[in-house]
Amino acid sequence: MAINAPEGTRDLLPNEAAFWTRFKQLACDTFGLYGYKPIETPVIEQTELFVRGIGEATDVVGKEMFSAVSGGNMAKLMVGEHIRSKSRLSLRPEGTAGTVRAVVEHDLVPQGSAPVKLVYAGPMFRAERPQHGRQRQFNQVGIECLGAEEATVDAEGIIMLMEFYRAAGIPQDKMTLYVNSMGCSQCRPAYRQLVRDYLLSHADQLCDDCRRRADTNPLRAFDCKEEACAAIMADAPKITDHLCDDCRDHYDTVKGYLSATGLTFTEDPTLVRGLDYYTRTVFEVQVPLGAEGKPSAIGGGGRYDKLMEEIGGRPTPGFGFALGYERCVLALQESGVDFAPIPGPQVFVACVEAAQRAAAFSLVQALRASGVSADMDHQNRSLKSQFKLANKLGAAFAVTLGPDEVAEGSATLRNMDSHEEAPFSLADPSSVLPLIL
Repeated sequence: MAINAPEGTRDLLPNEAAFWTRFKQLACDTFGLYGYKPIETPVIEQTELFVRGIGEATDVVGKEMFSAVSGGNMAKLMVGEHIRSKSRLSLRPEGTAGTVRAVVEHDLVPQGSAPVKLVYAGPMFRAERPQHGRQRQFNQVGIECLGAEEATVDAEGIIMLMEFYRAAGIPQDKMTLYVNSMGCSQCRPAYRQLVRDYLLSHADQLCDDCRRRADTNPLRAFDCKEEACAAIMADAPKITDHLCDDCRDHYDTVKGYLSATGLTFTEDPTLVRGLDYYTRTVFEVQVPLGAEGKPSAIGGGGRYDKLMEEIGGRPTPGFGFALGYERCVLALQESGVDFAPIPGPQVFVACVEAAQRAAAFSLVQALRASGVSADMDHQNRSLKSQFKLANKLGAAFAVTLGPDEVAEGSATLRNMDSHEEAPFSLADPSSVLPLIL
């Protein structure tokens, strides 16, 4: 029986793999204009990082993490009845916690320094039910800015994400930007209690998850996908009616900066995002996907001023976002954009007889050394079959080596479309450069 990719994962075949590479580079180039520099962190971290950083009561930590105990003698991994924390490992379900951990561990924001701006890209893992646009292994691009609490950081982050989407080709009229404020440690506890009381008063109408959330994480009920719960939460108290003065000023300032650039956005007081670490600004970008045009998030994020302290660092404000590659691909495909095929070799070298294969091999290597993509037959095909292969590969030019060409030390470069020909010296393969440019 054939072995296939695990459920919830998929292969990026050459054309899409090349697109993913360009996608990441576009992100680095776009965000680089704002001062963001690349960082790579491990795909596996101590489970405790996500429990403390994301929140034990979140669905991500409670239901969706791939976790394991590192190898070795189990007795040596135990402390009493508990497994040593360093032995409990999880595949990263998102990129912020690991990036912030790296900032703390390597002291990338020394006291009094300028904020650090970082961009990352790579696979994330969540053990949830696979569906269209939602995989167990998926790819994200994200940014984190640590060390600045001004509203300018929030606004420029949102603006540059929208700039990236436009540069990637997602139609502007298909995107809706939603913004909200989650408040802070001063105003959110009282609001959280209001929502809890509201949930308890409607407990008989809520799903099991939302009844549980009333005690563990009341604000997560705003994100429930059950229609009955969504209808009830539409009348729940709104955070924007309960912000403290500082949070209100911050929120109004962010909106002011966005409006000043002409960016259109919609305020959504029910937007809470899915992770516990957010404070103040939160936002999300949605596009219609699928036959029914159901709104789906392609990216979002917000401010997290307590996260660095939560995982052992100095109190340091932070802001970040992540965008989902697979969702972006769906949005692009539904707009008529598809993966461009990888270009074929610029030059295909064919040989008339086996006796010229050594000369053909040398020419191919010399062309590559000159910066020209080149290829040849590796299966002892006939000359006719070699030209069929050149067409199949999409070669722009072809060179035929026979006994006369090898003896004379010269060959002819043929344009595969126009059939125009030009001679060049085999002793100086770089002489083809002016002919193919």
